[in-house]
Amino acid sequence: MRMQRSWKTSLNTVLSLLLGLIVAFPLFYAILAGFKTEGEFGSFPPTVLPDSFSYLENFKEVLFNTMIPRFMLNSFMIALIVTLVRLLISTLAAYALAFINFPGRKFMFVFILGTMMIPSEALLISNFITVSKLHLLNSYLGIMIVFFVSAGQVFMFRQGFKTISGTLREAAFLDGCGDFKFYASICIPVSVPVIISLGLSSFVGVWNSYLWPLLVTTKEEMRTVQVGITLLSAHEGSNNTLVFAGIAIILIPSVIFFMIFQRNMIGGIFNGSIKG
Repeated sequence: MRMQRSWKTSLNTVLSLLLGLIVAFPLFYAILAGFKTEGEFGSFPPTVLPDSFSYLENFKEVLFNTMIPRFMLNSFMIALIVTLVRLLISTLAAYALAFINFPGRKFMFVFILGTMMIPSEALLISNFITVSKLHLLNSYLGIMIVFFVSAGQVFMFRQGFKTISGTLREAAFLDGCGDFKFYASICIPVSVPVIISLGLSSFVGVWNSYLWPLLVTTKEEMRTVQVGITLLSAHEGSNNTLVFAGIAIILIPSVIFFMIFQRNMIGGIFNGSIKG
């Protein structure tokens, strides 16, 4: 019995590794292709590894002769601000839904969950018209405004706050603790893993957003990195290695964030979905 369980564990490990390699291979190939010359990239039969990792001309070209650094700065500012504002709004809304008894609380929670079933693409036209009437086209606020509220994050934080004992809140209130102090001193510290997990997913999601930034920006200096990489592809024509070098560079922030916070991600997701 123990031997059979060990065999199944080993098989699951091998299959997981194979699946991980299949998923990650395009990313590794993009990074490796950035070190190739056009001749190497077009060679037959095709090769995965470049002849030399010392060929850095593609990366230098992207960093110093294109607008990719400006696009990355735009995306970083937008993703960071959106993440901070979204976390603030989500935690405050979740606190109200978890602890404050007000008329229509259950209906409000169900209504928020219902908005999760509406695909964002279905709101593109109405959102664009609203942003246009507010004269926010080609502005950072115009790009960010549709990302500020996340029903999914409200749900996750609400579930996490529900694990905090109501008796603890009552005792805190007897000691003179108000709602805001209880929120800041108790709820936020115990929710740090969830905050890190959702903050990371929010940052990466906004960083990788393409369609909305493409719609609301027409000035090249306001483009985000995902839109910019397609412009790089169009401008450079057949220079595929330059495009792959650009892709490798824009992957750096996401990889760094995952490396730093990977320990908190899984724990944060489970902590936010314990109690209904």
